[in-house]
Amino acid sequence: MSSDAGYEALRLSIRSAWNLFGGCARYTVCVNTIPLKSAKEWAQELPCDVNWIEVRRVIPAWLRAHLSPEMAEGVAWKLLPVRLFPDLHELSLDNDVILWAIPGAMREWLLSDDPDACLMAGDVQPALGQFGATCNYRSLNSGIRGLPPGFEMEERLQGMLLETGITLQSELDEQGLQAAVLLQTRLYVVSTEDVSICSPFPNHQHTLGTCGAHFVGLNPKRLPWKLNGRGAHELIRARWQQYAPELARLSHSGPVAIF
Repeated sequence: MSSDAGYEALRLSIRSAWNLFGGCARYTVCVNTIPLKSAKEWAQELPCDVNWIEVRRVIPAWLRAHLSPEMAEGVAWKLLPVRLFPDLHELSLDNDVILWAIPGAMREWLLSDDPDACLMAGDVQPALGQFGATCNYRSLNSGIRGLPPGFEMEERLQGMLLETGITLQSELDEQGLQAAVLLQTRLYVVSTEDVSICSPFPNHQHTLGTCGAHFVGLNPKRLPWKLNGRGAHELIRARWQQYAPELARLSHSGPVAIF
């Protein structure tokens, strides 16, 4: 994350999560590509205590053996660490995911006592890299991921890599790896009607969902492609600015649900 909009999204993502879960949850932000001090400063005043963790660029041996040189340089950040709260229902959100209501699938997952119940976001199209066929070309997105208490995610990731022999070469492979593992569980999927995959591009959604939105592509300062003669990053920023006032209003409304 390096754009101003990405920092703003992080702040609103934290606020919106607190609106939904209040003091019943513990909040941690993993910082991986920017200085920890900068992230805290940009987050500004928050409504809850947040634990900030600077992710170390130390790749475990089981993962390094399945990373291409390019991926090892960029690091599969969502897998470092694999879990933070192994004894709890653990909900992981990308910083550009803003929620103002609890999606039905997420509520069902949170209330489930099934030790194999997991959660992922839906997507508008398959984007699972080399794991596409393994996942039957399902449309899933790791911007939202939920794991139950005691779920051995690291062990299952290792097993999937050994079984498939795949070397991760891109972020889509990383997403596909997680999807391949979680599709073997009782998987709840957050629909794109509830949480939209929001961007100005034709293959994405151009409106907010009923419960939230994932503002894909918001974090980089620049993107290397154009649409209708304008830089992709410019169009993404413009879409974010269109919704930012409403998102700020929603994120300051106070806790609305307690579990």
